[in-house]
Amino acid sequence: MTDLKLEAAKAALQYIKPGQTIGLGAGSTIAHLVNLIATETKLAGTLTFTSSSFKTTGLLVQKGLNVKAPALLKYIDIYFDGCDQFDPELNALKSGGGIHTTEKILASMAAEFILLGDAAKFAPQLDTTYPMVIEVLPAALQIVLHQLTTNFPGATLKQRISTQKDGAVISDNGNMLIDVYFDKLLPLNELNISIGMIPGIVEHSLFYKVAAKAIIAGEDGISVITPSYK
Repeated sequence: MTDLKLEAAKAALQYIKPGQTIGLGAGSTIAHLVNLIATETKLAGTLTFTSSSFKTTGLLVQKGLNVKAPALLKYIDIYFDGCDQFDPELNALKSGGGIHTTEKILASMAAEFILLGDAAKFAPQLDTTYPMVIEVLPAALQIVLHQLTTNFPGATLKQRISTQKDGAVISDNGNMLIDVYFDKLLPLNELNISIGMIPGIVEHSLFYKVAAKAIIAGEDGISVITPSYK
């Protein structure tokens, strides 16, 4: 059976040019891409990498690639990342890892943000299959929960609680994470603004009109999708 994530990574490799600074997110498709880059030793030796993911950073280091922390960079050429779901305009929900704040920072630094994945991630429009994840300053936790409950009475809110220790899951930035399961989604432009405007929310996991293209592997091969606004 064809590994569609590997095929997407192979297609992504063709976009990388010598001398570039490459940003990478998390997930198995990104891991495939790192492994492929590492085999291209001549190309890999010219590249600089950064990542939003602790695990991906560790893999880059393990492969002997040149890694810089995001804080040391102000520009990257391409940022590659996956998502849980995306629509024809490449609006995406990235819910699993809880690292969306750094992912958005890297995406905003990039000349081009490219989504990678398999065709199963595509939806005609984003729906409520996956939660929106919200990163919240600890001091604002209760007021944010109150505002979300007031503004979205049909939503279910679940703070992420650790299964490995007593207490909350803490983000890489020292903040709390809340999964918001909406009963229905507002128009995405409204949702993007209304959530982002609540004081105490650092960032949310809806990537609205951010991606420049998506490289998607399906049973019929590779598709490259670009949104109408690009």
